[in-house]
Amino acid sequence: MRKWVLSIAVTTSLLGLTACNSGGDDSEAVVTTKAGDISKDELYNEMKEKYGDQVLQELVYEKVLSEKYKVTDKELDAKVAELKEQMGDNFATALAQSGYEDEDALKSSMRIGMLQEKAAIKDIKVKESEIKKRYEETQPQIKARHILVADEKTAKDVKAKLAKGEKFEDLAKEVSTDTGSKEAGGDLGWFGTGAMLPEFEAAAYKLKKGEISEPVKTEYGYHIIELQDKKEKESYDKMKAKLEYDLKVEKIEADKVQSILDKELEDAKVKIKDKDLEDALTPAPAAPAAQ
Repeated sequence: MRKWVLSIAVTTSLLGLTACNSGGDDSEAVVTTKAGDISKDELYNEMKEKYGDQVLQELVYEKVLSEKYKVTDKELDAKVAELKEQMGDNFATALAQSGYEDEDALKSSMRIGMLQEKAAIKDIKVKESEIKKRYEETQPQIKARHILVADEKTAKDVKAKLAKGEKFEDLAKEVSTDTGSKEAGGDLGWFGTGAMLPEFEAAAYKLKKGEISEPVKTEYGYHIIELQDKKEKESYDKMKAKLEYDLKVEKIEADKVQSILDKELEDAKVKIKDKDLEDALTPAPAAPAAQ
């Protein structure tokens, strides 16, 4: 599935400049220097050249798809809440590192993706038996932290230090090789079925609250895992809609998505009148197959 990846700040800036260019003096300076000024018109044209295709793609898909598919504030809030829960203290850092100014910018980007997703699954069917099977396979979310090291001996040393009373978070910051969690004391936040490597997940779900695992080997090394909390599994009726949606998303055939989106544009009779951007919605040619 094609993903439109662009900076929300760039989109906002370009839209603002478009509004400016619809009236007023395009030669008005936005920057003045001893070497010369930079006008609104110069800035707009430069941004259009560099980011115009991306911004137009986002705007067109949002406009067209919003007519047929709805993404509610409740859905977006739930997505963000899920991310926050999964990432814990790492959420704010991840948000900034991804180039989002705030949660509203993240939601704006998510909304476009969800509109495309809903268009892609509109004709996908899921049987009741599939949903029930997925429900049976789904385990309640758990909250855990871990310390990742390169070899089993080091992992056993870590386990011994924990048994003697050393703090888990201190050891994680000191020796863990997982750069994504070590500064948070190894905290992995909340996660559920399929979020982690199978070996890690199996070991974590076997633990009781407050229990620390023996070394668990995965492709990344050896983990010492502590289960911090575990939720109660929700009822089938409460989970059914989300399970059905997730199953449909899993059935999306990536090679057919673009044709589905192209059909949406065709039905909406999209015409690009700016010659500089007339190819903005034309799919890039497929890369040649490796010899």
